Amino acid sequence: MKTMLNIALPKGRLGEKVYDMFEKAGFPCPSIKENNRKLIFENQEVGVRYFWVKPSDVAIYVERGAADIGVAGKDILLEYNPDVYELLDLNIGKCDMAVAAKADFKDDRTKTLTVATKFASIAKAYYSSRGREIDIIHLNGSIELAPILNLSDVIVDIVETGSTLKANKLEVVEKFLPISARLISNKVSFKFKGEIIEKIMASLSMQTEM
Repeated sequence: MKTMLNIALPKGRLGEKVYDMFEKAGFPCPSIKENNRKLIFENQEVGVRYFWVKPSDVAIYVERGAADIGVAGKDILLEYNPDVYELLDLNIGKCDMAVAAKADFKDDRTKTLTVATKFASIAKAYYSSRGREIDIIHLNGSIELAPILNLSDVIVDIVETGSTLKANKLEVVEKFLPISARLISNKVSFKFKGEIIEKIMASLSMQTEM
């Protein structure tokens, strides 16, 4: 029986794009495109098993060995620093980590800056590099509300088009970190299933250069 390679895909549009890349790389699994609620799909002929997980959980599945490889955003890798190999920038899912605030925001450096974010580690690293004292307010959703309701001075969040910010009368103060989707591997899997992982990596790499 063929050794199966377990692949964690992020749920949503990004995961669908990633699956298309794997399919082009010669690792199809037709059942994944069927309209059903299944989470695990396998193709024993080519030796792959795909499963859908929440994007922020992909790195956990890979780090713990439940998945051999997976695709996670650079933001997740920087925020949680999982013990995995980062193999390849897939050049998709592109966006930026940015500071945003109300249009009339002026940074008063005599006071501690309050920052609402779900990316506490990234925000701390950014402001530490600028020698700025901050107070982090950890939120999990609707971060844009924080400055509007005067809960925070600024927010640190992912910005793709900026339309959500504009709709809430917020502006980008600075984009400071480009984000994209990365192919990651479990360290033990890379040792024992390296041949197939490197084959996938080579094919995906060719697709990112096209």
